[in-house]
Amino acid sequence: MLSGFETYLVGGAVRDRLLQRPVEERDYVVVGATPTQLLALGFRQVGADFPVFLHPHTRDEHALARTERKTRPGYRGFVVHAAPEVTLREDLRRRDLTINALAQDEAGEVIDYFGGLADLDARVLRHVSAAFTEDPVRLLRVARFAAQLAELGFSVAAETQELMRAMVDAGEVDALVPERVWQELDKALAAPRPSRFFEVLRQCGALARLFPEVDRLWGVPQPVKWHPEIDTGIHAMMVLDMAARLSPQPEVRFAALGHDLGKGTTPAEILPSHKGHEERSVGLIHHLCDRLRVPNRYRELAVIAARYHGLVHKIGELRPTTILEVLEGADACRRPERFELMLLVCEADYRGRTSYEDRSYVQGECWRACQAAMRGVDTAAIVREATLTREAAVAREVTINGAAAIAREAIFTKATAIARGPAIARDTGSGSRIADQIRLARLQAIRQVLACEEYADSPD
Repeated sequence: MLSGFETYLVGGAVRDRLLQRPVEERDYVVVGATPTQLLALGFRQVGADFPVFLHPHTRDEHALARTERKTRPGYRGFVVHAAPEVTLREDLRRRDLTINALAQDEAGEVIDYFGGLADLDARVLRHVSAAFTEDPVRLLRVARFAAQLAELGFSVAAETQELMRAMVDAGEVDALVPERVWQELDKALAAPRPSRFFEVLRQCGALARLFPEVDRLWGVPQPVKWHPEIDTGIHAMMVLDMAARLSPQPEVRFAALGHDLGKGTTPAEILPSHKGHEERSVGLIHHLCDRLRVPNRYRELAVIAARYHGLVHKIGELRPTTILEVLEGADACRRPERFELMLLVCEADYRGRTSYEDRSYVQGECWRACQAAMRGVDTAAIVREATLTREAAVAREVTINGAAAIAREAIFTKATAIARGPAIARDTGSGSRIADQIRLARLQAIRQVLACEEYADSPD
């Protein structure tokens, strides 16, 4: 690899190869080198806080072997020491988990100083040393690995769980910045079983500090008629994992996580009913997204899913006007792809219940049919017909008065406003009539769909 230096493949690449999982990134540790020597070989330095370099050809990251010393609270409170005398063992000792503290030499031999191979076989996530407690990001990383490796049967070692709880009690988790929390959450949402991320954080007490909106769902009852699992927290995790089954899109999973947040703030006197939880969920989603600086595409989908999922389930009970209002509110005409994602969230909610996991969601197909019918209305033809009718009326009126020039000007002005579409033309009297005609046409199309659809039961 690098003549004159010891170079080792480390971390996730070694772990994933041994687990027979796809290796996405290759990171290396270089022992015995200095920054000047790597720069002379054509490497490009990219690490600001510690010496990390990109290989001139492969672009793989190469980090100089280093140690870290805790100097203040938080995940940035470290002093890094990188020098030629730092050994591979010293570098690996600072890592979070034993399964991430494995190295592979240039001959392909695996080097294991801390029992990582045994923990891989036992499917255990275990900290390397007591230095684990120095970095609060490791709380999130352990929870994320639990979600990513859940299908392989990995669990968190009891002693590691105790250290994590001690870190929470010491306030270390409060030093995490929003961007890093979101980064780990986003990765966890992409995992095969994202619920494990929240379960691990809840077990150590970190969930209440980082995601209080989610944590308060546990212990809140729901009507057993619609929710055999009863507990809202359990339901939320079932919905999240069902969303992971239905879609690889992380925004779908985020929306599934947030769709029932309002149930955590339901007044005790009306439980197990949750009247009004949809709009309470919307408010909590906005607070969560503001706090963690969540990208807008996640927020927007989560908001419409929270607001409309109850109505989506009950399409068989809705009037055509209400169905149209949902389609318009979700912007189903202009953003059909997002509406489809919302329906997946609703399906996850429907099937994320005990004994409902394998049922079909016929409501989704009916909403798709209504959406297609609504989009199939030829609004341009309605606008053209109204424009021609209005032009003819104006022309007749002005001709009678003998003012043809005025007629042309009036026709041009009015036709321009109408041609720009019903949303803009609504400000004029004729525009309002056009909007009404379009709405009536869409309602008629929806009624035709409803006349031939059947519906399943729906959760409260």
